[in-house]
Amino acid sequence: MKRLLLLILLFSSIYASSQSVFGYWYGNANVKTNSSANNYLVEMVLQPEKNYVKGILNYYFKNTYRSVKVQGNYNASTRQLSLYNIPVVYHGSISNFEVDCEMNMQATLRVSQLTSNLVGSFRSLPDYTYTCPEIVFDLVMNADISKKDSVLKAISEYKENYQVWQPQIDDTLISVTVVPRKVINYVVEESYKKRDKEIVNEIDVESDSLRIDVYDNGEVDGDIISVFYNEGLILNSQKLTHKSIRIDVVLDSTKEYNEVSMYAENLGLIPPNTALMIVNDGKNKFNIRLSSNLEKNATIRIKRKK
Repeated sequence: MKRLLLLILLFSSIYASSQSVFGYWYGNANVKTNSSANNYLVEMVLQPEKNYVKGILNYYFKNTYRSVKVQGNYNASTRQLSLYNIPVVYHGSISNFEVDCEMNMQATLRVSQLTSNLVGSFRSLPDYTYTCPEIVFDLVMNADISKKDSVLKAISEYKENYQVWQPQIDDTLISVTVVPRKVINYVVEESYKKRDKEIVNEIDVESDSLRIDVYDNGEVDGDIISVFYNEGLILNSQKLTHKSIRIDVVLDSTKEYNEVSMYAENLGLIPPNTALMIVNDGKNKFNIRLSSNLEKNATIRIKRKK
């Protein structure tokens, strides 16, 4: 009887911990509007205490990095997380990103045997309803670094940060130029097929010829990637730095859309594997943040405007 009771208590403690939002979360957030090709790369660390939650939210948008404290509440029985009054850079900003949208974050915790996700959206406060559209997201828990000591340390050492990155001469240098052609690596190709494909953005371009530059997103931490174009490997095991990997591609007009996928060869020193991809069609530039891990490939779909 005592053994049975012990097992029940153990199972209950494991189940309860699985319902927690404690830890590190990361993923993409996309503006919910048909006319936008903008996305945010989101990182979040949370420490819940009973029904109260506090933590840090970091996000990258175009050339802007923002780090803010967040607070709210979490209902373990309904798995509903609410964070309030978060300043989010307005997606339509075109210069110094001085415009903020005050938004609340609503999310639902989804737990499976493989992973935990926070699925929801940022929604504007009433005064911003007609200016700031909803931003939807799907964040994944990084179980490897969601340790109590590291979470508490990150929150205790927090310093608010707001940066607008402007390319310098060194940032425009090219480390390698790639002309798409089939690369043979059966190990990478087989592993690529086994990972989930995550469509992080769809863009409409005005040219059949595109120039794509790929940089490390934020701190250079040893991220190594391979790149697939329309399911074919074109770049194998390239390290990301502040210098671009330049890829010149010609769209396949026989396809409804063309796809560029980022395959993570590793997670670098700071998981997950993140990159900034700039797509240039000669008239427009699309700045897209990508995040890949060992289970999914971040993918962009490209359509030619008619």
